[in-house]
Amino acid sequence: QVQLVESGGGLVQAGGSLRLSCVASGSTARFNGMGWYRQAPGKQRELVAIINTGSRTKYSDSAKGRFTISRDNGENTVYLQMDSLKPEDTAVYYCWALFYFTDYWGHGTQVTVSS
Repeated sequence: QVQLVESGGGLVQAGGSLRLSCVASGSTARFNGMGWYRQAPGKQRELVAIINTGSRTKYSDSAKGRFTISRDNGENTVYLQMDSLKPEDTAVYYCWALFYFTDYWGHGTQVTVSS
């Protein structure tokens, strides 16, 4: 059974940095796509950044230039380095993975940026 486990969230002041990690377990095969979405209170879940097995990436406009996504294919792990954080980045961040045409989600990790 595929499971995604996130870590690295927390409370940080504006301008600070956090690094999120997500480990996908349940299969030794490589996950096709991995990435991060987020959901702020009262808002819909939105894409932050995704990366495929060839390390091709896609970022939201708000993440470009501040966040960097990377992955370790051998360990089915994806990372999100978040720099220059803003209060509007406050949200629950969810790990996402695509495996054989099926979407999988983690339980989420809270990121809170204080002003």
